[in-house]
This record gives sequence, structure tokens and C-alpha cells, in this order.
Amino acid sequence: MAEQALKDLKVLDFSRVIAGPLLTQLLALHGATVVRIESNHFLDRLRISAPYAGKKMGLNRSGYFSLFNANKYSMTLNLNHRRAPELMKHLVGWCDVLVENFVPGAMEKRGFGYEDLRKIKPDLIMLSTSNQGRGGPLSRWGGYGYTLMALTGVTNLTGWEDRACSHPFGALSDMICPSLEATALLAAIEHRRRTGKGQHLDLSQFEATLFYLSPLLVDYITSGNEFTRMGNKSLCAAPHGCYPCKGEDRWCAITVENDEEWAVFCRVIGKPELVNDSRFSSFESRKANEPELNEIVSGWTRGKTDEEVMMTLQEAGIAAGVVQNPADIFKDPQLAHQGHFQMIEHPEMGYHSYEMPPFTLSATPARLNKPAPCLGQDNEYVCTKLLGLSDEEFLGLLKENVFE
Repeated sequence: MAEQALKDLKVLDFSRVIAGPLLTQLLALHGATVVRIESNHFLDRLRISAPYAGKKMGLNRSGYFSLFNANKYSMTLNLNHRRAPELMKHLVGWCDVLVENFVPGAMEKRGFGYEDLRKIKPDLIMLSTSNQGRGGPLSRWGGYGYTLMALTGVTNLTGWEDRACSHPFGALSDMICPSLEATALLAAIEHRRRTGKGQHLDLSQFEATLFYLSPLLVDYITSGNEFTRMGNKSLCAAPHGCYPCKGEDRWCAITVENDEEWAVFCRVIGKPELVNDSRFSSFESRKANEPELNEIVSGWTRGKTDEEVMMTLQEAGIAAGVVQNPADIFKDPQLAHQGHFQMIEHPEMGYHSYEMPPFTLSATPARLNKPAPCLGQDNEYVCTKLLGLSDEEFLGLLKENVFE
């Protein structure tokens, strides 16, 4: 079996929730040794977030925490303890990369800022990811993904034109940022390989999320258009939306982009006469009569299952997809073929599902070697095996409650 791409990379992970841990899990799945620094008194909020395995609460039973922390070690450390700087010297001297996502200034306050740590490890690469980046008038504002969804304007785009705005499900910024963090980090690793020099990476989650809204921002800059909520409508397709199908709460998303596709669609639904109907014969007329158009499409989809609608249209070259729920996704044949979900046994949660990266390196694919760690389960291993401390040194730290 080939060695993994990041086999020799050593990562010290101070991050919490998703934006940092999802990055470090990506590294761990490709062979990096990742040590999570945690605290009993300052828990990662995901450890105390539902859903819990078997609906039984516990610090080691959160499916949410588990999802983003496979293949890692967990070490608890009281950063306020008088001997914390001593242990930090060992940890920083060991690692290649340190990842943190505290409010800017939090690491510096404890004496663990980049300028402090590079004195211990001159070629250290430190990645700091925060809501709005380091420096500037708003850099110390805290918040989570929902805050960023509002700041970036994503919330303003979500919902129906005649209703108040609403948040999209989940913290999209937390899911978006890790891929950009990985790109920046790998560039810094390559820079160090060539020059021997480390650096401090500053990733603003606000800016990273805006990157995905570039077309709308360009539209505003060039034409003054302010894009806002429009439900399931599209500026470049009609019909475009989610249409009801047979069964309870079953739907299929359909997109028709041009007149050629419209002609095919009319033939498929058994209404070829609509091609020449002045209400629908051009894109402009279809947009002008969209409510009536959607009723015609819904009248056809209601008589078929969502799967039938999707397969019939896909075979004709029309974009269509079943609106899947979680049960559907775990049975999805394409995801099964790709090995997207993998199971591994967790000491408290039993067999548990993990999502693998959405890409595959043909020579060095990701591997799921172990489940998310229980809180502090690797204190001794990290100290004695990774850092090289003696058993006596470890026991001394343990007796003084350095590992809280």
C-alpha cells in the first residue's frame, strides 16, 4: 500500500467547531499526524451538540463532533497552568503546522502568537482563520457561520421575494473555507520546502464566502443591480424549480435553459403544442408567464414518482434531480460507488458513519484509520510517543493537573 501524500506532516490543531477541524481532518485523512488540543473547561461546542448516538448525551457521543474529527489524537491541556508554556514548547517544536480559529488576539494574549511561537520553531507555519481576518476595525468581532451568512448577503438571497429573508441550513462558510485553507496551507508548505521559511496565514471567512458570490457582486459593480430573494426562480432558465411528485413530500428539481430544451421537454410531457404557444414559445415569454408554466409542469410531475420524473427527463437530456432526504442519500448508488460514506467503530458510539473527501488521489487516496477521539484519550501517547517525554515527566505533568 502506497504511503499517503501527507504522511510526514505534523499538525497541532487548536481549532474548534467546523472551519478549522474540517481542514485538519482533510489533512489527517491523507496521512498527516494531527493532535487536537482540547480543554475540559473550554469544550469544543460540537462535543456538546446534538445529535448524540442513541440519543444519549455525552462528551464523546456527538455525531456532529465525530463527523469532523476522524484520524486525530485528542490531548487536553490547561493553557492557563503555570507549566503550559513548558509543554507548548515541546508541542510547537514537534509540529510543522499549527491551526487555530480563535478571535484574533486570543493566542497572543496567552503568549502563543505567531511571533512568540516562531522563536521556538523558526520554520513554523501557522494558519489562523477567523470571521473577518486579522487587523482592521471589525477583526475582533466574534460569531459563527450564521453571522457570516448575514454579513456576506447570503441570507438576503435566501427565501421568497414576498417574504422576509431566512438563513440557509447550516453554516455554509464553515464548509466553504477549509478547501481554501488547504490550498493556502499547501502553498506555504511548498514555500518552506524551497526556502526553509515558515509563515503566518490569515484567512478571513467573510472574504472566503464572498468569493462564491462574485457574479452577483460584479453585477452590482457593473450595472447597479441588487440581486435579492427570488425563491426557486432563475435568471437564465424557465421552467426552473422543485415540482411535486407522487408520494408524501416528494419533489424533483427541473431546469430548462433554452428553446431547444423546451421543445424536448414539451415532447416528453406529451404537450408538443406548447412549443408554438405564444405564452411559452420563447424564454422571455416563459418568464413572463412563469406561474402558469409551473402549473403545467406540476400537473405532469404529480402523476409520476420523483425517480420516474428524473430518469425520464435525464434520458431526454433535460437536467432533473430527485430532491433527496437523508435516507435517500445513504442509499444513493453513486455515493456508494464512490465510497463516500465509510463506517468505523467508535468506543462509545458503536459503528459510525464518516464522509470521505469529495476527491480521490489515485496513487494516495484518503484512508479512514480511526474514529474521532474521546476527550483527552491520547494524553499519554502524545507526550511519550510523539513528544518523547519520559514516563516520569508525563506522570509529573499528570499529577499537577496540566491536562485538566
